[in-house]
Amino acid sequence: MTLTALVAALVARGDDATVPIHTTTRAGFDTWLAREPERARAWLGATGFEGKAGQVSLLAAADGRLERVYLSLPEPLDVEASVNAGVDDGALWAFAACPGSLPAGTYALAGRPSAALSDQAALGWALAGYRFGRYRNQPEIKARLVWPVRARRDAVESAALATFLVRDLINTPAQDMGPPELAAAARTLARSFGARVSVIAGDQLLKRNYPAIHAVGRAAAKAPCLIDLTWEPKRGSPKRAGRRLRRVTICGKGVCFDSGGLDLKSSSNMQLMKKDMAGAAQALGLARMVMAAELPVRLRVLIPAVENAVAGNAYHPRDVLATRKGITVEVGNTDAEGRIVLADALAEACRDGCDLVIDLATLTGAARIALGTGLPALFCNDDALAARALDAGRAAADPLWRLPLWQPYRDKINSKVADINNIASGPYGGAIIAALFLQEFVTEGTPWIHLDFMAWNETSRPGRPEGGEAQGLRALYRLIARYYARR
Repeated sequence: MTLTALVAALVARGDDATVPIHTTTRAGFDTWLAREPERARAWLGATGFEGKAGQVSLLAAADGRLERVYLSLPEPLDVEASVNAGVDDGALWAFAACPGSLPAGTYALAGRPSAALSDQAALGWALAGYRFGRYRNQPEIKARLVWPVRARRDAVESAALATFLVRDLINTPAQDMGPPELAAAARTLARSFGARVSVIAGDQLLKRNYPAIHAVGRAAAKAPCLIDLTWEPKRGSPKRAGRRLRRVTICGKGVCFDSGGLDLKSSSNMQLMKKDMAGAAQALGLARMVMAAELPVRLRVLIPAVENAVAGNAYHPRDVLATRKGITVEVGNTDAEGRIVLADALAEACRDGCDLVIDLATLTGAARIALGTGLPALFCNDDALAARALDAGRAAADPLWRLPLWQPYRDKINSKVADINNIASGPYGGAIIAALFLQEFVTEGTPWIHLDFMAWNETSRPGRPEGGEAQGLRALYRLIARYYARR
């Protein structure tokens, strides 16, 4: 999905045939309706348009042409209610529903909507236009929106294109998205923004002291690797002037396919395992947003890219693995491999001191059981940072939910033969256990966020087609932009 497709969904200007979209909400409906022409009031009443969230009504002119569209938006909710009521900011998704339900043509927002509403309209419309067309042609939506006057075009384009990148990478099957291809995607992204990428692959991982990544990926035909992208604004950039560049490092789980290893998954549980590199995909999407905005940070992205395969040299249950940090890990289950490869990446992330470390991973089914597939689990070792991340998610219509780093569970991953086991001694609290494992590899005092998410839409909804999905992307970007890119 390219900028060309985005430009097809949103156009610079309308013409005489452009149809206005008039918006209302339930709370203001009666006052709003009284200002509409009598003919429109009669039509809305006859069609049952009552200002309920998501309602759409099309009004024809006397000559039969479409004259205007009416769209009712959800009420803005307060910070707590927006998540506690289970509402992801409806304006964004209400607009995302429009392109698929409207006839071909050009549309524009009527009146002078706020900048925030303009952004949501443009982004929702853009996300509705996403198609994964690598292996077959997909029909394009023919309804186009004129860029709202007050929309922040650069920000909307950045969020949309980053989301498209994440979705494309996740949707690509493992045959075409192994560790080398993931490294190639990182290089392509880097070239677009003047970033640098180095890749440590195969046995070089052992020589450079990344033994855990090597152990998990060594059985695959495509060699494991560590992808390392670095970027900062160019010297002389006005966005850099007079600022201390804070260090932000993002680690993304890049398990390009997860068979479960010798603790083999069932066939049904392998069906979605091409998406097990979604943490890496989202790390690249987040990096794209940071670089496109030229945020004044020193950005680093670390992606341990592997395939967890079965072969004669695969690592075994009860093996004891070395790690970059020097902590030894007993393998309680080879299907808990994501935390093992992230262990080496997190140790490297903390090596030179960071103002913020984020790791992104499709790590546990337990987080999905706790929160479902649409709400990412946030773990954080700093209460103030966690509060800022949650606020950023609510403001960006990209909600997160915090789960605890409950220290009394730490003894569940004790090992009799190594420093730590990669799984718990019992079946409960799996998402927390995984987060506690990762925390062992984060230097004390380093602000750290761990996001455990599904990265997959099980069914299609407006703007969110079935398949790979970016979750928490806009929230984390807003967090970095607001709290780590200031003077």
